[in-house]
Amino acid sequence: MRNKSKTIRISRIVFLLLAAAFAACVFVQIYIAGAAIFIEASAWVKHIQFVHLFGFNLPIFMLIFALLGRMPRWAYWQMFGVFLSIFLMYFTANFNSVAPAAGPFHVIFAVMLMGLSSFIVIKTWQFIAAHDQTERRNES
Repeated sequence: MRNKSKTIRISRIVFLLLAAAFAACVFVQIYIAGAAIFIEASAWVKHIQFVHLFGFNLPIFMLIFALLGRMPRWAYWQMFGVFLSIFLMYFTANFNSVAPAAGPFHVIFAVMLMGLSSFIVIKTWQFIAAHDQTERRNES
């Protein structure tokens, strides 16, 4: 039983680390877009390439570790929000030629994704800390 509890705890910590990495990647992605607008237009290539490194990859691993860590229901809803936001980001970036009005929503969804990913990190940190505190009380 203790081994199972340890696996759950480690999975939750890995989820937290992946969530922090994802939030950092979203921040860097927004920065690269800003650099492409205000500094050098060639940064658009980096913006396009960088998203393929983390876009769906990190959230898929986050979902796996959320399942292994038996995260609460809110974690799965927030992961759904991340996947939906990423889909909307790809949609608005690639559908711009058909519906130009969709393009500006790309920026809005990026800011929403940054907020959501930051919220996931904070909420997960609080959840792990509260769970650890409860576990310590139960041990003593």
